[in-house]
Amino acid sequence: MAKEKWVLDAAHSSVDFSVKHMMISKVKGTFHTFDATIEADPTDLTTANIDFVVDLASIDTRNQDRDGHLKSADFFDVEKYPKLTFSSTKIVKTRDNEYDVIGDLTIHGVTRSETFKVELVGLSKNPMTGAETAGFSVSGQINRSNYGLTWNAALETGGVLVGNEVNISLELEATKG
Repeated sequence: MAKEKWVLDAAHSSVDFSVKHMMISKVKGTFHTFDATIEADPTDLTTANIDFVVDLASIDTRNQDRDGHLKSADFFDVEKYPKLTFSSTKIVKTRDNEYDVIGDLTIHGVTRSETFKVELVGLSKNPMTGAETAGFSVSGQINRSNYGLTWNAALETGGVLVGNEVNISLELEATKG
């Protein structure tokens, strides 16, 4: 296949994360508003161009107070830094249908190189539209303090309230077009 434009199907995609809470459990959350610009041959992602943007105000951890705190200047400061962006810079095939996607991740005004594992889950023709559709699973981990997201509280039993390592998981569906 040749490199072509693919349109993200947000209704069949998700952007999720988890982070340690109180050193004993994980809090999970999602972002409801996101988009991508993808130019790729899904059978060989090594030449792809991928740009991803997340509206940080769309965060949802199933707790309005916590969501409000995460949107505040203590964390994302969405008034000043409303978007998270990722732009691929290099893609390396690691196994059949699996890739390391390296790129520039920008959060809170800080840009760093990060690597995410991407698996082409499959290709199919959408029975409703007839359009060729690709599915991808993405995973990775970032250190939030590398992006200036350093708010925390010490626990009287030792440790901190919020972990530094943030696990990221995306399920993406895109249609050729």
